[in-house]
Amino acid sequence: MISDIAAQQKIPKKFLEQILLDLKHQGIVISRRGKQGGYLLRKPADEITFGEILRVIDGPLAPLPCLSLTAYRRCDDCDGEQTCEIRHVFARVADATRKVLFSTTIADAVAQPEGAEVARLMA
Repeated sequence: MISDIAAQQKIPKKFLEQILLDLKHQGIVISRRGKQGGYLLRKPADEITFGEILRVIDGPLAPLPCLSLTAYRRCDDCDGEQTCEIRHVFARVADATRKVLFSTTIADAVAQPEGAEVARLMA
């Protein structure tokens, strides 16, 4: 139930409801009414990536509007994307971020022992 998840994760119930509604509108989850109702994944957890979910919740993932794949916009003070060193650096950041987010699934996260990824990164 939503209230149980909200309590366990220490997040406001209304906030969780809005996230689930957004995920439903994007076809990531489905909802069922009734005693055994609730939200269910529309497809297997190993087919849903963090990138897909974050785009629904937060919008474009790119650190600069000129790097967005879904909401491209030229930067207001742009003198030229080809010569912009800031864009070149953040393009590498965006590519690395997308690689991680779109290659990591919900199933991957559930399978990871708690703290294992952080411990590996700290080593």
